[in-house]
Amino acid sequence: MDHKTTLTQHINAPADSVWAVVSDIPGSAATLSGVDSIQMLTDGPYAVGTRWKETRTMMGRSETVEMWVSQSEAPSNGRRGSTTVEALQGGADYTSRFALAERDGGTDLTLTFGADVVKPTRFSRIMLAVFGPLGMRITRKALAKDLADIAAKAESL
Repeated sequence: MDHKTTLTQHINAPADSVWAVVSDIPGSAATLSGVDSIQMLTDGPYAVGTRWKETRTMMGRSETVEMWVSQSEAPSNGRRGSTTVEALQGGADYTSRFALAERDGGTDLTLTFGADVVKPTRFSRIMLAVFGPLGMRITRKALAKDLADIAAKAESL
């Protein structure tokens, strides 16, 4: 059972500034108002294999999820950039893909988020049918806030 949503935010900053914010995992708790804390699990620059634990509070509940970079291509010389971050939590596989494209003197940052329930049971299918749309609306609102926070930071660099 796959649930997906896509949002795009135009940012009045060059792609390399947007990339600097998106790829600054240690600084993301200071940038993203929805993130409470970050615990890095690997050292070195942002790249495939970078791992961390991210703690967020949603619907009054704090959750810590281990995340990792599964794909990374920084933008350069007008070429688009993208990165994919994955997490596995509570029987679901989460994928967040950020794509950067220069447009109108700035950058369009598109975030595609997907949740795929691994081995769904009959009960989980019923729960997803009933509560899935609400969960995706809440998730979409949180993701839109993340994009706005990334835009504010990139535009201030």
